[in-house]
Amino acid sequence: MDWINDLKEWLADAINLKIMLSILIIVGLWIIRLVAQKIVFTQVRDLKEGYFWKNAIRYTSVAIAITFIGVIWIEEVGSVSTFLGLVSAALTIALKDPIVNLAGWLFIIIRRPFEVGDRIQIGEHAGDVIDIRIFQFTINEIGKWVDADQST
Repeated sequence: MDWINDLKEWLADAINLKIMLSILIIVGLWIIRLVAQKIVFTQVRDLKEGYFWKNAIRYTSVAIAITFIGVIWIEEVGSVSTFLGLVSAALTIALKDPIVNLAGWLFIIIRRPFEVGDRIQIGEHAGDVIDIRIFQFTINEIGKWVDADQST
């Protein structure tokens, strides 16, 4: 029965180590993100460019955090890749609309049909683009209730 207690202790230590490494990665990347944003905002004077860099730094730090924390918590890469292949096929079918939204966001970011600050019209809705995110963009609507081009 001693070996059961030893095993429980070893598992607790391994999990504690993984938790501590995950917290260190999150805090470290958060500090790096703050420093990078501080450097960017001292160098960049254009608000649109600053907005672009802020989002780029955010998305990059999240991707790095997910990658590093995944490496810490996932030990069997071969079996995980097979599992992820099957899950991704099922998710592609189940999550068609969010995937299409993500593809639309990539189109907006890469091709730049409009940017923050541009005035656009989609159907009967017109307005100034004030934010572009992964699954949505926000416009400050104009001319809906008044006969002028002011925000409504």
